[in-house]
Amino acid sequence: MADIQIETSWKEKLSEEFEKPYFKELSSFVREEYGKGPVYPLPTHMFRAFELTPFDSVKVVILGQDPYHGPRQAVGLSFAVSKETTLPPSLKNIFKELESDLGTPLTNKSGDLERWARQGVLLLNATLTVRARTPGSHQGKGWEQFTDAVIKKLSDEQEHLVFILWGNYARQKGAHIDRTKHCVIESAHPSPYSAASGFFGSKPFSKANEYLKEHGEDPIEWT
Repeated sequence: MADIQIETSWKEKLSEEFEKPYFKELSSFVREEYGKGPVYPLPTHMFRAFELTPFDSVKVVILGQDPYHGPRQAVGLSFAVSKETTLPPSLKNIFKELESDLGTPLTNKSGDLERWARQGVLLLNATLTVRARTPGSHQGKGWEQFTDAVIKKLSDEQEHLVFILWGNYARQKGAHIDRTKHCVIESAHPSPYSAASGFFGSKPFSKANEYLKEHGEDPIEWT
């Protein structure tokens, strides 16, 4: 992973993490995994969330868990898939809630979500890589420690961010957020197994925009 370039502001903010023993072990593990067989996303997309959303541009953080583990799906952004890929069930439900929440049809139904990332939505997975067809295969190798550090750095050094936490895993991941100076929006996960138990009707998109406007920030153009 030494040849992977991460956006300059994030490289500076996370420089100490890159030097820690756990990250060096993680780098070795991921490099070996890419050498053994298919791993997603592509190496050039591993840090894509950071490339598209520099540190000082972050307004909203949406936490996911693992990248998708099927071919031509993972693009380095949580919940997103490549433009030519059929929308997975969770993303279909996210779009369904978005249309209901904002009361307007979705004008761009691409699953890539780069349009959100470029507006300041950090689409962060807890684990940034996964072995093909093997969900959870890169959990417990160090990625979680790295992304915890990302969340803590944002929480400590920024103000008035919106953290959107869907499901119990994301809620636990949100332990590092200072809720006295950031907005935390929690609900059930958009998965078909749980969306009807509190995700639908949670209105995360309008709530996020209301908070941003209250604190002098431009809202996100979600549609």
